[in-house]
Amino acid sequence: MDPVNKITSRTVVLPLDDVDTDQIIPARFLRTTVREGIGENLFADWRYQKDGSQRVDFILNQPSAQGAEILVAGRNFGCGSSREHAPWALLDQGFRAVISTEIADIFSNNSLKNGLLPVIVDSKTHQWLLDNPNIELTLDVENKQLTLPDGKTVSFPIENFSRYCLLNGVDQLGFLMEFTEVISEFEAQTR
Repeated sequence: MDPVNKITSRTVVLPLDDVDTDQIIPARFLRTTVREGIGENLFADWRYQKDGSQRVDFILNQPSAQGAEILVAGRNFGCGSSREHAPWALLDQGFRAVISTEIADIFSNNSLKNGLLPVIVDSKTHQWLLDNPNIELTLDVENKQLTLPDGKTVSFPIENFSRYCLLNGVDQLGFLMEFTEVISEFEAQTR
């Protein structure tokens, strides 16, 4: 996992509420344990026609979405069943952060464990982001701030352990591995 300190990118807006994990990555694509390539199936039922061709009206298929790393989503993003494949698909598609007023806890936890930053903002900021797609934002993990194009900053919550892991590019296991020497010393003393 790469360290995440600041993310500066254009936004892609998906203004739908209650987007569940089965809409993010449909269950039929959960047979893999490989992360690479899973982004092709991100929002598959909205993104592709039955014949497999792209729906030109879906936001991810539009030129303005190419290269964007920040997804601005509607309220209650990532609800539904727990599946790590959902943040995997977003990351593989190139997203590094999701912004909403409400992000489901299980999705948020899975995201943080995989290096995807879930950002909760107030309703006024959220509505402005929804109304102004394709703008450049900066998300500063260390200072827990979102910077809007006019320079205004908005704070967002992130608990300290997750923040540490993102800033240092480690997951929970990687964090524990940082203490291998200390653990070994302790085990040697207790024998």
